[in-house]
Amino acid sequence: MEHFILEQYHQQPHRETGEPPQARWEGSGFLPRLPESLEQLDLLLLTVAKSRKVHPDGIRFQGFRYLDPTLAAYVGEPVIIRYDPLDMAEIRIFHDHRFLCRAICAELAGDTIALRDIIRARNRRRRDLRHTLQDRARTVEVLLEAHRGDASTDAPARIAPLDPTPEATPERIETPRLKRYFND
Repeated sequence: MEHFILEQYHQQPHRETGEPPQARWEGSGFLPRLPESLEQLDLLLLTVAKSRKVHPDGIRFQGFRYLDPTLAAYVGEPVIIRYDPLDMAEIRIFHDHRFLCRAICAELAGDTIALRDIIRARNRRRRDLRHTLQDRARTVEVLLEAHRGDASTDAPARIAPLDPTPEATPERIETPRLKRYFND
């Protein structure tokens, strides 16, 4: 088979292009776009992607539990895992389309993670989220103040919101919470 492909097929002119495949490949100057690092090449080869939820004891997958101190800060969050089906000792975790960490299965790899590392990661994540919320609250306050300032100058030009009329609001029909059988 190897002899046929290398010596015959690649050397004979193709009926559509009129030139041998080997000559066409070498003549086109095609250079494949290679990843910048071996890490990126690994990610390209890890085509298996699954969605999982981070639990307090890590990520459960294929009957194994995967841990990393970084995961402690993302308990309850949905993540995407990528893994090599031939090496289940390690999975790569992505959150919001960004690489988060590599999680290790202690049963398969023999590694352990200290409790203080998990607590430190949770506290770091909480602190980051608190800062994000404070920044957003400040932004909302600035926007509200700006809107209040504009509202005082544009008062005559503004249109008052419409009051809902009784005809416009549909009546709410009370449905019994207890489902009953037809024969009852």
